[in-house]
Amino acid sequence: MKRKIVRLAGRLRLLGTSRTWSLFGVGVLLGAALVFVRLSLAEIASSRESAEQAILRASSSTTSREVQETIAAGSGSSLPVQKPAARPKPVTDSVNAKEAEVLDRVSIRVYLTKEERIETVPLETYVQGVLAGEMPIDFELEALKAQAIAARTYIVRRIGLKDRSGMKDEQADVTDTIEHQVYIPIAELARKWTGEEKKENLAKLKQAAEETRGLVITYDGEPIQAAFFSTSNGYTENSEDYWAQPLPYLRSVASPWDTDISPRYKETVKLTKREFYLKMGLSGKNAAAKPAIKVIEKTDGNRIKTIKINGETFSGREVRERLDLASSLFTWTIQKDTVTITTFGFGHGVGMSQWGANGMAQEGRKAEDIIRHYYTGIKVEQASKLPIQSDS
Repeated sequence: MKRKIVRLAGRLRLLGTSRTWSLFGVGVLLGAALVFVRLSLAEIASSRESAEQAILRASSSTTSREVQETIAAGSGSSLPVQKPAARPKPVTDSVNAKEAEVLDRVSIRVYLTKEERIETVPLETYVQGVLAGEMPIDFELEALKAQAIAARTYIVRRIGLKDRSGMKDEQADVTDTIEHQVYIPIAELARKWTGEEKKENLAKLKQAAEETRGLVITYDGEPIQAAFFSTSNGYTENSEDYWAQPLPYLRSVASPWDTDISPRYKETVKLTKREFYLKMGLSGKNAAAKPAIKVIEKTDGNRIKTIKINGETFSGREVRERLDLASSLFTWTIQKDTVTITTFGFGHGVGMSQWGANGMAQEGRKAEDIIRHYYTGIKVEQASKLPIQSDS
């Protein structure tokens, strides 16, 4: 399994470092001539087609995928301080159909790292490519659909914030790596898979995207930092327990399915005492001495929050990153020259657990049930209904 991290838009790596959402009001800054104009999704699609940068400017704070594994990890950011603009009134079915058609015209420019080129694809094709890169194809359809909604939310939010963090080519919106969301071009998948497997897998990806077409996760009217990861230790984490920023929809919840079905739930790493000291930045210590290790505090998600090693205090995340561990919940034993560390879970632990999502789907839960379980107090709604802003 790949390490997932949240994708959270902006510099969420909030999701690898961190990103900060900024919510801007409609108006003209006197003497600056910067105007925020509310646009329809159709105008955004049109502006892209005319080579202008269109924005779904929703938000609050950004991070990068280690607040992806950058929000796979993340640094500090602030919560929105301004209420979102009033939501549009309900529209007719004919208008809904028109907006759905417009959604198909929204394109995503993906920088293919190995090929060093940009591939431009429709939004829903991009979602299919992310599904293939981020979640096993043999997962239940409803789990794939939940992942599709999270993936779509990530890219809509990123574009809306005009986030260019982690980009070598400023003409692209996103890369195909874990820095943002792992993406595999459909053409590459068609070469990778053969025969009936190819037909069935491509059809499954398409179905997961089509049955969630245009759906994104919102909180207070804005696309969220849709963090996700591979495997929980039985619970997810509060965002501030791994990154700096507390977000009301990234709360610790139970995820009991992972412990029984994920092959990444439990892993063991062995280090010499010398390797252990060096990686922890304790190279001045006597390499022959037995490390004195004591957990000081745990998080709501039952991971290590702070720990003392030979009198020095570290966060659980610091230990995880320095020792390249699968999780910040771990135990250890020390025998002679060997430090043996056992981890529980895989990933940063914030947001949706992918193996937990699959466990819920196996029990008959639907994609939106899964989303609502892992993201607290959110709504699942059409991207075309969101307030949209652009610089002009």
